[in-house]
Amino acid sequence: MHTKMVTMAAKKRIALVAHDNMKSELLKWARVHKDKLVPHKLMATGTTGNLLQKELGVSLDALISGPLGGDQQLGGMIAEGKIDVLIFFWDPFEPMPHDPDIKALLRVAAVWNIPIACSVTSANFLISSPLFDSEFERQIPDYDRYLQERL
Repeated sequence: MHTKMVTMAAKKRIALVAHDNMKSELLKWARVHKDKLVPHKLMATGTTGNLLQKELGVSLDALISGPLGGDQQLGGMIAEGKIDVLIFFWDPFEPMPHDPDIKALLRVAAVWNIPIACSVTSANFLISSPLFDSEFERQIPDYDRYLQERL
């Protein structure tokens, strides 16, 4: 597979997602890190987005609810290069019907090589990185070149 480098801007486009049982953890984490989050472009799925707007007192792009397709909406945005960071506090004990949505979102984030945090600890590591507020070169698949060679 061919790859290419793209520059992630210093101002990141950050998607924030949490399952119902994890929303309070994400809200608490976001409150603690509000000063680091606010300079970036924030987006979130449905209920999580509404709760974050109230909790942080900032506006963000609220997408549709996860169960109604918000996770797939985020996946599409990742594939289009419109999301730089995914913070997804998912519940590992959530019943199985949500499992395909989780796997699909995490898979597309891995394919497009964006930073992912799935817990308070990994989110703390990510947000405390000096790369969080600076430009960063990341490698992504070069599907255009791949398709050109196939024709």
